[in-house]
Amino acid sequence: MRSFIDILDQVYQSITANKLRSFLTMFGIAWGVASLLLLIGLGEGFRSGQRRGLAELGTDVILMFGGTVPSLPGQHAGMMPYKLTLSDAEAIRQQATHVRNATALINRGDLKEVSEFSSAGGPVLGVQVNFPEIRHLPIAQGRFLNEADIKEHRQVVVLGQKNNQLLFPGRPSVGSFITLNGYRFQVIGVVPRIGRGNDSGDNQKIYIPLTTMLQLFPIKGENIPQDAISSIQYQPLTEDVNETAKADVHRIIGERHGFDPGIKEAFEEWDTIKSSRTVGVIFTAMDVFLGGVGIVTLALGAVGIINIMLVTVSERTKEIGLRKALGATNRTILVQFFLEGLTLTGLSGLIGIVGAAALMFAMGRAVGNNDMGFDPPRLVPWSAALALGTLALAGVVSGIYPAYKAARLEPVEALRKE
Repeated sequence: MRSFIDILDQVYQSITANKLRSFLTMFGIAWGVASLLLLIGLGEGFRSGQRRGLAELGTDVILMFGGTVPSLPGQHAGMMPYKLTLSDAEAIRQQATHVRNATALINRGDLKEVSEFSSAGGPVLGVQVNFPEIRHLPIAQGRFLNEADIKEHRQVVVLGQKNNQLLFPGRPSVGSFITLNGYRFQVIGVVPRIGRGNDSGDNQKIYIPLTTMLQLFPIKGENIPQDAISSIQYQPLTEDVNETAKADVHRIIGERHGFDPGIKEAFEEWDTIKSSRTVGVIFTAMDVFLGGVGIVTLALGAVGIINIMLVTVSERTKEIGLRKALGATNRTILVQFFLEGLTLTGLSGLIGIVGAAALMFAMGRAVGNNDMGFDPPRLVPWSAALALGTLALAGVVSGIYPAYKAARLEPVEALRKE
């Protein structure tokens, strides 16, 4: 035990004897570790932000809109538009075996919103009761629409956060009234702020019963059905069967509107599940690339330690010869120089990890409530494990070869060397 403590003392004295050289050597490793963790942490922050953005839209949502189909089979000229209908949504709920929930809505952006205090603009959505089950729509005050609102065609409205502020500045809104194109609606609920950054689109939306929308503000135009809607939004049974669910819906819509469901161009839709997977693949590739850059940087630091340790062995040849002449074994010399390389690597790696964690914490505080659309970088467990594993390998490599070379020196030749 005493011998080991003596070796550690000699390791400490050797490192502190050349402070500048030791500092520069350790800086290379610390920089490599910090770079690895920061690069991967940044990538994970962007990935997390994108996932959070999609989650704020809704869970496993597929959005379908009206599309166009060829006027003649097999041709792409003279495309004829078609509108989705409320009965289409009902057919999907009843017939699509791989769909667990579906809702219909009308989106009108041309209705004037007026209160006794002010006026505002923004999308007015006619929705069904199950809309919040599919889309992310919490309620901050009051309540959302219920079945009685739908059945009785009530003139009630739920306000988005921004329009609530515009229409009722500094005043209570629940229970008050606004007019939509002259029709009087009672405010029954208010939605809290949704989304991040300067994107206030969702916060300017207001919600009324779909039946009321169809009665007062239907979609009008030539050859447009009376129950025409803007969109059908649905969820597959599980995210793994999203393509099967889309095939079910395509078949139903194709049959009901008289065209081949195999015509992909006939469908306008956004599959958030597929988008999320694509984002995941992109950021996984980014993590691999950034992790590779970090490992290369770390490897360069390890090469620097190997070089410094070889220089140290060369400089201390006489010392090694003297110690071996006084009885030091090859094993003692090997352990000492190995521990020197391992200590330099381990200590600098620890400094790099602590420095990266501190910087990521500071960036997290600076970003604050994540209003910038991406999450702050964070220390990812697998990247820390990768850094520690690479450090261990670098420490062994940077310590074992110089240590082996030092232990193989012959005492007489070492003492004779000038």
